[in-house]
Amino acid sequence: MNTFDWNHALREQWEFHWNHQLRGRLQGMTDDEYFFSPVPDAWSVRPRGTSTARMQAGSGAFTIDFAYPEPVPAPFTTIAWQLGHVVVGVLAARNASHFGAPTVSYESWEYAGTAAEALDQLDAQLTVWLAGVRDLGDDGLLVPVGDKEPFPELTMADLVLHIHRELIHHLSEVCLLRDLYAHTRGREGR
Repeated sequence: MNTFDWNHALREQWEFHWNHQLRGRLQGMTDDEYFFSPVPDAWSVRPRGTSTARMQAGSGAFTIDFAYPEPVPAPFTTIAWQLGHVVVGVLAARNASHFGAPTVSYESWEYAGTAAEALDQLDAQLTVWLAGVRDLGDDGLLVPVGDKEPFPELTMADLVLHIHRELIHHLSEVCLLRDLYAHTRGREGR
């Protein structure tokens, strides 16, 4: 009899990283950090009508920069862009596709105009994600993701691992940008 709790192990992969390495690093983020760009022409979240990117998406007062196909090399991205991507493309879209959350897209999302609002959006989407994964149990992890994902034959366990890699990757970049901001703006390092 297998008594190993795979669902718990997959959630713990993310939750440990979030609780012990990332959450504290994101606290106290200022709006200046959120929009900080150490290079010209970085993709970001901007007030509607102010972007110079080929395309912008969003339904509210702020839009996110993008292009399709993505330019090569890919543009540098700000914390605002990274958080917008994680909140919408990584979490909210999957929460909608797999866990009954409202349907979202890059075009329909109201992007955060402040760091605090972006972090609140992140917390809200993480809560839905983790509850959805928990509710899968071990058996639900073995179910194919179906046509809601580019590789329909893969299992929900594969998707969970992929989303956790994406979260760790992008939020580590956010931490690096905060460090760069601190060191180039003369503030104490984090």
